[in-house]
Amino acid sequence: MIRLRCPAFPPWRMTMGIAAAVLIAPAGASAHGQDPPLVFDTTGVRVAFTDVLASDAQCTLGDEPVLSIGRDEEGHHGLSSVRGVARLSDQSIAVMNNATGEIRIFGADGRYLRGMGRRGRDPGEFRSAQFIWVLPGDTLWVGDYRPWRFNVYAASGEFVRAVEMRPGMDGSEGGGVLADGSSVNVESGRAELDFRQPEPRHVYAHAADGSRNRRLATLAGPRYGEWRGAAAALPTLFDPVPRVDAQGATVAIATAMDSEVIVLDATFQPRLIVRWSERDRRVGDAHVQTYRDIFIESAGGRESGNWSRFHEDAVSDRRPVADRLPTVSGLKIGRDGSLWVARYRRPGERWAWMVFGPRGDF
Repeated sequence: MIRLRCPAFPPWRMTMGIAAAVLIAPAGASAHGQDPPLVFDTTGVRVAFTDVLASDAQCTLGDEPVLSIGRDEEGHHGLSSVRGVARLSDQSIAVMNNATGEIRIFGADGRYLRGMGRRGRDPGEFRSAQFIWVLPGDTLWVGDYRPWRFNVYAASGEFVRAVEMRPGMDGSEGGGVLADGSSVNVESGRAELDFRQPEPRHVYAHAADGSRNRRLATLAGPRYGEWRGAAAALPTLFDPVPRVDAQGATVAIATAMDSEVIVLDATFQPRLIVRWSERDRRVGDAHVQTYRDIFIESAGGRESGNWSRFHEDAVSDRRPVADRLPTVSGLKIGRDGSLWVARYRRPGERWAWMVFGPRGDF
């Protein structure tokens, strides 16, 4: 395979091995009221562009939840430090309660059914759990670190095995487990704390036994830095955070720098690029001030006992600010292959998700 750079990502952003360059969708393309215009290249990679700003298609959450777990703070309903939630085929819900190192299974009506795992370092135990993936047959794969590994459980509660990453990883910043047990994991690299060099995020594909197949991409993370007297290193304000998700037979990657998501198949080959229209992303003084006001209020104010030197650094004029706002705040793949993209939540705005079908239609 010839290794080329995808034109959608300059060299410092992302590199992938593909057989031919992907064509770019027309800048003025619109999909309002019709299927997205498509562009095919010689490899068969589909490019779908939607003018979401011109679309009035939307849905909203209801006023009341259809199910609530955790309101009753007694017994197994008392949850703390929830690190993952997933639905099983019988509509029961698995919750990773990291405070106790336990996976708790609740029925579709919210009743506690059973638990599995506990706090510890041995196989089947959890040091610091992160994420839950449900594979065919309701096998549960639960991430744990450090080092990064998966504890695998049957839905009935029996521990199956532990899958260690080889070579070892401290943790994973995203990714997931595919239906065949292969996984995608994101490892942070190191960068100078000078607010100049982006922190690299290496995206790796691993086999079902935890052995590394290859590196899929290297993404540019936030630029961290510190100054003399600072409490800790901070990221540049409004720097993009790459997002990676994997489920079923699909892998999705978003740099959060561009209004697009790259979709790979189960063999880790590009099959789809989803693009959408975006508002003006230039960072203005109003964005910075609104961020600072919300941050101060959320901490209880500068006069509260919660305020610390770290809080002061977070709103300091010495903290650098990015020139442009990111495009994405979250990325998830539905079990039906749909793509859920959380548009970047600008200061003062509410969460809003865009949903694309498996072929990139909005």
